[in-house]
Amino acid sequence: MTESGGQLYGSGARALQDHFDARRLADRLNEVTVSAAIDDRTATYLERATYFFLATVDGDGFPDVSYKGGRPGFVKVLDDRTLRFPSYDGNGMYRSLGNIQETSNVALLFIRQNEKANRIRIHGTAAILLNEAALSDFEGAEAVVEVKLTRIFPNCPRYVHDLESGTISEFAPGGSVSPPEPEWKQWEIFADVLPER
Repeated sequence: MTESGGQLYGSGARALQDHFDARRLADRLNEVTVSAAIDDRTATYLERATYFFLATVDGDGFPDVSYKGGRPGFVKVLDDRTLRFPSYDGNGMYRSLGNIQETSNVALLFIRQNEKANRIRIHGTAAILLNEAALSDFEGAEAVVEVKLTRIFPNCPRYVHDLESGTISEFAPGGSVSPPEPEWKQWEIFADVLPER
């Protein structure tokens, strides 16, 4: 998929993909998992979330990341390319909102950390809404962030720990048993592009 808003893989990623013989796999993942639209199933997942991580970048190119949390429904999917979330009263630093004002570039990472681990990544551009109509959709909001999606894609959740039970992912190296092979590596769609190991 060709994206507006930057390439999915820059020169650094490409160099490492080549070093680890993963370029074919990375290209296949781009083909089959990256989208420019939120489907209905993912919209439901996003709107049930109680937290996510928001990455922003300032005018000098320095990144920042923050945790955003709320009650289920605090993320609202307006259409297949637009979502909104509230900014609540914080510590007064306005790092994320300030970075959005400077560059508008954002990345959101949604993680479900239970026995049904899941990760969704969203890249896009954001704007800060301060009008009463936008604010009235979110109780307690002092501002609303609207994200216009440029790409959305799932990430392999195999290293996500189950925080509900306190269980460490079975895929995390260093345990008493060797990690199992992830199921997706056995799928036919990836069989011809897996790195030579």
